[in-house]
Amino acid sequence: MEKQDLRIVFMGTPEFAVETLKALIDNGYHVVAVVTQPDKPVGRHGSVLQPSAVKQYALEKGLPVLQPEKMKDPEFVEQLRSYNANLQVVVAFRMLPEVVWAMPEYGTFNVHAALLPQYRGAAPINWAVINGETTTGVTTFFLDHDIDTGRIIMQLPFDIPDDADVEYVYDGLMHLGAEICLKTLDKIIEADGHPESIEQKDYIAPSGLSDALAAVANSPLSTLHSPLKPAPKIFKETCEVNWNQTAKQVYDFVRGLSPYPGAWTTLKDADGKETLLKIFKTTKTTEAVEGRAGQLEVRNRKLYVACSDCWLQIDELQLAGKKRMDAPSFLNGIKDIKSLTCG
Repeated sequence: MEKQDLRIVFMGTPEFAVETLKALIDNGYHVVAVVTQPDKPVGRHGSVLQPSAVKQYALEKGLPVLQPEKMKDPEFVEQLRSYNANLQVVVAFRMLPEVVWAMPEYGTFNVHAALLPQYRGAAPINWAVINGETTTGVTTFFLDHDIDTGRIIMQLPFDIPDDADVEYVYDGLMHLGAEICLKTLDKIIEADGHPESIEQKDYIAPSGLSDALAAVANSPLSTLHSPLKPAPKIFKETCEVNWNQTAKQVYDFVRGLSPYPGAWTTLKDADGKETLLKIFKTTKTTEAVEGRAGQLEVRNRKLYVACSDCWLQIDELQLAGKKRMDAPSFLNGIKDIKSLTCG
């Protein structure tokens, strides 16, 4: 099979997916159509429709764009079928029904921002950082009936520095995702549309994994026996800081949600008034706490909050209705820090 023999439908929505679509176009692949989410209402009254990042790029390149409300809509399914694609590539999209993912003769593969079977779900990048992982990566796998459970084609690792926030990891995996997509297409072409792939259950088998098994999917062996960790969608209540955790856990939690959607806590004064406070950057300390979790302290113009074991230095934060600022600027507007607590 040659590159020109592939007719590809690309599916994706956010900026993360644009990098992979761009790689396909720049490397001469024949993308016959793009599927993305319907335009999103924005503005004060929702009167303005905002196209997705993928749609904007696709239109710039003159690609046909499909925006179904429902993936099982017969009209959409027939329209999709009319493009005669023999492969579909999915990046940061939505769950597909079998009538869609099983349509092409070579199937549909997804680029997932984690080393599956770890971090199945909607927010794998955030949860990897929140959980203090030092390594994550990207995976390509064939779609099947369940979310993120299909046969793995390839994996590439990505190191997470201890001071990295989710934005850093997002950018790194965005580019690595484009790279693994091209490498996966090379394997598909070399195998005439049917590359070797591994069932995910083999990655979590208790024993007996061979070097050959790991080589097929290019997976770091260290990930194969770890307990599975999920990556569910993140909501506002997910982002509330628990000061009863260790300073390391809170430190990882903050950077796993920074800069968006942002970890938050409530700032309480002596009268019981509460104000929402977002925290974007912290520094770990090894200084043991002698007080209750959530207690605030200022020393040498630096702001600290007590966790279950140590003090955590707060470096960048944002009060509700205010701009993001550094801790010294925040302290300039606080009269009596000792009357305040967090959580």
